[in-house]
Amino acid sequence: MPDPDAISPPGNGVDFCTMGMFILDNIEFEGPTPPVYGILGGAASFAVVGARMVAGKEHGRAVSWILDVGSDFPQGMLDVIRSWDTGCVIREDKTRLTTRAWNGYGPNEKRDFKYLTPKLRLEPYMLSDAQVLSRTFHMVCSSERCIYIVEEILRRREELRQKGYVSPSGYARPIFVWEPVPDRCTPGEQDMFFAASRMVDVVSPNELELGMMFGRQGWKETRVEDQELVKKILRSGIGPEGNGVLVIRAGKDGSYSYSRNQKGLWLPAYHQPDPDQHSPVVDPTGAGNSFLGALAEGMVSEGREPIQVIDSVLESSEAWKQIVHTWGNNGQVPKALICATTAAGFVVEQIGVPSVTRGAGGKELWNGTEFTERLRIYTQRLCRTLEESSQRHDWLVD
Repeated sequence: MPDPDAISPPGNGVDFCTMGMFILDNIEFEGPTPPVYGILGGAASFAVVGARMVAGKEHGRAVSWILDVGSDFPQGMLDVIRSWDTGCVIREDKTRLTTRAWNGYGPNEKRDFKYLTPKLRLEPYMLSDAQVLSRTFHMVCSSERCIYIVEEILRRREELRQKGYVSPSGYARPIFVWEPVPDRCTPGEQDMFFAASRMVDVVSPNELELGMMFGRQGWKETRVEDQELVKKILRSGIGPEGNGVLVIRAGKDGSYSYSRNQKGLWLPAYHQPDPDQHSPVVDPTGAGNSFLGALAEGMVSEGREPIQVIDSVLESSEAWKQIVHTWGNNGQVPKALICATTAAGFVVEQIGVPSVTRGAGGKELWNGTEFTERLRIYTQRLCRTLEESSQRHDWLVD
């Protein structure tokens, strides 16, 4: 088990912890784009980058994860990872290879995936006490493993409470964000999928994975039978009290989010097609992971700069007030979704993770731009869309 002192989060503890793995990726693209080999990747890396953008410099070390380094790990990558300034626990094992995987893209961004070296997945017992007491958790796994992880984390938290361990953030139930692993999205997994969904607060397949889970080619918001599928999932329940959220990630079409007794919320992707301009979208790998990392961090960021930016832009929008009223909890989920959409917009602009540098006055820049500036641009664009759509069906779907 890592030393609890190996991470040094700020006084309010750990905001975000991912159970995803670090992976060195080989990627083969459809069409003329040449393949790339051995680049920094994996669900952990991308989820952490998403959460870290939302956390900002002030809360960066509250974004926690475990990095497993094998004998073949490129040392130059450590400089990139250290530039993020997160609460990263590095575990080095010279007796094994770093986890590597192959990603192959086909039509409509369909991705095939396989491991090239033995994987070393994370288990709840490997987390430090500080990590176990995180306010949010991100998982990419099967339904069965999702249930196991949630139960074990809650068990360890209860053990710490009984021992009198003082938690910086108290012992309220953390937010669990679950991304079903694609190769287990099959009709045979449906019952376990429903069971796992009742254990988490956010369940988020992409539109292809959701379709696969129910024996379909994909999922489309405009199809009546697919809307019935959403209702079926919500009736089964998401979260212990049934009040969780289904977030369907739809790539270039943005995201569709649904919660029980509420209308669904559509948010467009950050980058929109423009026939007059060259597309900035280069590679979608990892965008979904970063989306969910940012979503989780956004859900515990009320009062911080990113949420303040969203509030300041949308405070006079009557349509936004309706969204906040509909979703409740001061718009926690819609605000977090805006953060998530903005973060994913950075990730698709290059192969691999976006770069972080320091600009004038020490400002933190991702791909040369402040995250909060991109957040402001996207929120302003969203505000115009809300006000221009008198029927509201462009953003609030049945």
